[in-house]
Amino acid sequence: MDSAVSDPHNGSTEAGGPANVTTRPPSTPEGIALAYGSLLLMALLPIFFGSLRSVRCARGKNASDMPETITSRDAARFPIIASCTLLGLYLFFKIFSQEYINLLLSMYFFVLGILALSHTISPFMNKFFPANFPNRQYQLLFTQGSGENKEEIVNYEFDTKDLVCLGLSSIVGVWYLLRKHWIANNLFGLAFSLNGVELLHLNNVSTGCILLGGLFIYDVFWVFGTNVMVTVAKSFEAPIKLVFPQDLLEKGLEADNFAMLGLGDIVIPGIFIALLLRFDISLKKNTHTYFYTSFAAYIFGLGLTISIMHIFKHAQPALLYLVPACIGFPILVALAKGEVTEMFRWISEHPARAEGAPSPTWGLFSLNTQPSSHSTPIQEVLRESYESSAEILPHTPRLTHFPTVSGSPASLADSMQQKLAGPRRRRPQNPSTIYEESNPKDPTAVTESKDATEASASKKQEKKEK
Repeated sequence: MDSAVSDPHNGSTEAGGPANVTTRPPSTPEGIALAYGSLLLMALLPIFFGSLRSVRCARGKNASDMPETITSRDAARFPIIASCTLLGLYLFFKIFSQEYINLLLSMYFFVLGILALSHTISPFMNKFFPANFPNRQYQLLFTQGSGENKEEIVNYEFDTKDLVCLGLSSIVGVWYLLRKHWIANNLFGLAFSLNGVELLHLNNVSTGCILLGGLFIYDVFWVFGTNVMVTVAKSFEAPIKLVFPQDLLEKGLEADNFAMLGLGDIVIPGIFIALLLRFDISLKKNTHTYFYTSFAAYIFGLGLTISIMHIFKHAQPALLYLVPACIGFPILVALAKGEVTEMFRWISEHPARAEGAPSPTWGLFSLNTQPSSHSTPIQEVLRESYESSAEILPHTPRLTHFPTVSGSPASLADSMQQKLAGPRRRRPQNPSTIYEESNPKDPTAVTESKDATEASASKKQEKKEK
């Protein structure tokens, strides 16, 4: 969900209950302040630590650990896909039984939550394992087909420490599946948020602006224009939101009057803040100006959201306040420092993708006799055939280097066809030239053959005269 939602009215009726039967007692100001403050703190934790972990993820050299990169095209499509998904869930809840839908979704998020929580706590748990802990490596591999057509479906490597973390996460998963307790829900929600900020990477600042701008319109429309988002958020029993009870001080852990914050309001601004942290590091100035600015802007925007929500007693689209703050504050700082152009030109790229990827134009048509780690298969075949011909014909004149041909395949093909279609001129040749070209002998042999021919012709002439 991409909306921050709380109970609009203290003392409102239970969802789905008659107005004259069940009412909630009004929450105390202390309970409301505790709930909103806890939501703000829980939103900041995955953004901060997820941003730090995204830097380590971006520096990874292993191509299999590459994060999921969001391009500008993905960013433009995302609001449309999110709208279709949200409307589909709304229709499902209206047509089918809410109980069965939530049961199916609970099983789905049960598995995802265990994996996400295990990945989240793994770096922390590794500090508690003793040095002599028997750690063994395992690999889970599923393939399809055989021989050359074999294709990997799942290739997951893990060790004994990961199994311990998976076991601890499974306990939380069973607790959530059986009780749907709000603490278990928040543990899974924090894990999803942290993994999203860590593993979802924007490729540049422009893409981040496109994504946040599109979701800004999406959030405002579905919250203010319809009741779809609020209905789905309250009906959807899955860890897609962080919740905190406003009546915790009165009822303890069994409290049920919740304020809530959608995970989209954490992950979407969070991946933009993580991008600015990586931009700070790329500047190599030993400062994190843009990261701290955007982080403070997020605190300001979310605080403003909660304040307006509390004043007007109505659910608010958090991105309405978060997007202008998270984009506007860093751009103002960049304007003051004169780094706006540098900010929008910078591209975040994984080292495994950046190392040795030949450009499409030069990768095929650049021929070089020297071996290179970036050579294409065609270049390798040409080089090997060239070197083998040197062994077979050692006295043949050799080229020291091949000419470099630039251009796309289509442009080169067009230029070749134009040359072939043009008029051809034949060079006039005299018989002696043709004779010399068709008989590539040395000059002495050619002279001797001419003398013998003239002698035989003179003898025939003398016979005719006699």
